[in-house]
Amino acid sequence: MAHAGTLEINNLHKQYVVNGEALTVLENVSLSIAPGEFVSVVGSSGCGKSTLLKLVIGLEDDYRGEILLDGNKIVGTSLQRGIVFQEHRLFPWLTVEQNINVGLLNNTELTEAEKHRSVKEHIELVGLQGFENAYPYQLSGGMSQRVAIARALVNRPEVLLLDEPFGALDAFTRAYLQQELQRIWQEEGITMIIVTHDVEEAVYLGDRVVVMEPRPGRIKRVIDVDLPRPRDRNSYQFSALRDQVYKEFSHTPNGGADLTVITPAVESNLQWRFSW
Repeated sequence: MAHAGTLEINNLHKQYVVNGEALTVLENVSLSIAPGEFVSVVGSSGCGKSTLLKLVIGLEDDYRGEILLDGNKIVGTSLQRGIVFQEHRLFPWLTVEQNINVGLLNNTELTEAEKHRSVKEHIELVGLQGFENAYPYQLSGGMSQRVAIARALVNRPEVLLLDEPFGALDAFTRAYLQQELQRIWQEEGITMIIVTHDVEEAVYLGDRVVVMEPRPGRIKRVIDVDLPRPRDRNSYQFSALRDQVYKEFSHTPNGGADLTVITPAVESNLQWRFSW
């Protein structure tokens, strides 16, 4: 029997119809993700990374193959799976507390008191105590993304999907939130899958890095990241793994041209406190 958070993707094929012709976006994608594993998916534009997340979250069901969570086929959306997008997608007329509570609207298993307690716990989890009654316009980009993460986690999903969650942030805020996300993952033990263009982010966060190639989207290679946490971005071992991922793009159609890497001396500088 599968354990909570076990994700199986078997022989996945996905097509869209563009100008009356079938366009294959994903072809023969197979991947097994263990409970509590953190998997990074990296690839250039057009490789189907975001489409893969949409299928796992259940936003689309027109595909061939199968996607199983704990041995059960995924059909539609579910509280078992949460997602964080690149844009925080907060409701501007709601406070931090109210925006997080939106994630519980379809939860019929918790009482109102339990929902209130869960929202409070997740505000603390993402470090936003004191901002419960703040509105999105009063928050920085990093704080808004922390609200989005809390909203996705408030139902205690088995799997959390992250679609370029830090792509629009500056380098220091991104590095800080990468550390925070890693801390939350270690505390909560939730299976996490992050899609990113940032190779350094993929290596820093993932237990494994799934390298995809485009047109159609296929898994080219899966690279194990056998480094202790917290990871030193400036170490030889880290740099070697980062370069290994980059080399996988040397013969892909786009050549990895839109992949990025952030290499400031972030480890020492992250002691600086953001004035949020």
